[in-house]
Amino acid sequence: MRAARLIRMVLLLQARREMTAAELAAELEVSERTVSRDVLALSEAGVPVYADRGRAGGYRLVGGYRTRLTGMGRSEAEALFLSGVPSALRDLGLADAASAARLKVSAALDPALGDVHGSAAQRFHLDAPGWWQAPETPALLPALADAVWSDRRILVRYRRGNAPGGREAERELEPHGLVLKAGRWYLAARVPADAGRQDRSPWRVYRVGRFTEAVVHDAHFDRDGGFDLAGFWTEHAAAFAHSLLRSAVTLRLTGPGARRLRYVTDRVAADEALAGGTVDGRGRTTVVLRVESEEVGFEQLLTLGPECEVLGPPSLRQRFADAARRTAALYPDAADGPGPGDAGPVPGPEPDPAAGTAARPEPDPAASREPEAGAQR
Repeated sequence: MRAARLIRMVLLLQARREMTAAELAAELEVSERTVSRDVLALSEAGVPVYADRGRAGGYRLVGGYRTRLTGMGRSEAEALFLSGVPSALRDLGLADAASAARLKVSAALDPALGDVHGSAAQRFHLDAPGWWQAPETPALLPALADAVWSDRRILVRYRRGNAPGGREAERELEPHGLVLKAGRWYLAARVPADAGRQDRSPWRVYRVGRFTEAVVHDAHFDRDGGFDLAGFWTEHAAAFAHSLLRSAVTLRLTGPGARRLRYVTDRVAADEALAGGTVDGRGRTTVVLRVESEEVGFEQLLTLGPECEVLGPPSLRQRFADAARRTAALYPDAADGPGPGDAGPVPGPEPDPAAGTAARPEPDPAASREPEAGAQR
């Protein structure tokens, strides 16, 4: 413990040139008396720590005692300090390791690049969670991260549903990687019991927040050398998103409605629907859109208002008709105007939400969904 603190003190003095006893005590989370003893220990070990006496005094290294990273430019150093998400490192239990690594790099850099850490931190910040949701910090995440690093098997218990009191299952896993998606953590793992089966893949994705217990075994597993976490996640996420779209609705969209469709529902599904749509003489586009369910489709498409007419299924069309009547009843004194199905003149094109600074961008509700199918299996 003390050896690590002494090394950290040397690195701090290399990075900051000179520090007071109070500053060192705050950084190292010790007393100023301990700082004095540590400085004495470093001097006895041959580290040239010099103490400036007086009110403005402090500690500094003399004699050019430092190492340098040669060949690293400013842009490379700034990119290095930007790598990683601070909140993710903290959740994984790696905040201290990351801090120590940044400190070592700062200490080893050429003195002319000594400001890159603060320069990068004050210009860029990586915020992983999505809007309107609190980030998830599972208590078992550090243990799972340790198992991933060391290639050790784990025995987990997890809830099959979102409800806290939902049915739990137990499974032995070979954890290969962790993914942070929109503020939530997921574990990519291989299920040994399913290895060699022809009817299903042994690979699963589990939402870490649903784990209620995780026991890390001493036994190691042979990691799949061909496993590509980024590629696996991309393929899994795309397949999961497509599997959610179990229902189809038929719509008639105005020009503005067609342009806004991809902002209120799944973007891939919207693009596919518009690519296969037909345009009538009034410029309206009839499409068949795949959605998760009628309930989800109702919530998403309702935001399009009169720019979207639901043609089917009949039950969903009836829900929209009822909603339109209830909405109209709220404005009994408003002047009557043509509805989306009237045969009046076609309204002119409205500003595209994506084109112009005055337009307000539509929220993407698909961003709040996440793949968690593996936890259901």
